[in-house]
Amino acid sequence: MTEKHDTHRETENGGRRMRLRAALRENLKRRKSQSRGRTDQAASAPDPDPEHRDE
Repeated sequence: MTEKHDTHRETENGGRRMRLRAALRENLKRRKSQSRGRTDQAASAPDPDPEHRDE
């Protein structure tokens, strides 16, 4: 009887692990996309005050 209980628990943990893996993957994709957007935006934005820029 304990074997069935352990197998059921492993199945639950496997499903949880897969959901967490998928959520982490989506989070990473979103963060990368946001980072790329910020980089692209910074590169294309004009310098607001070129006279006072440190060189």
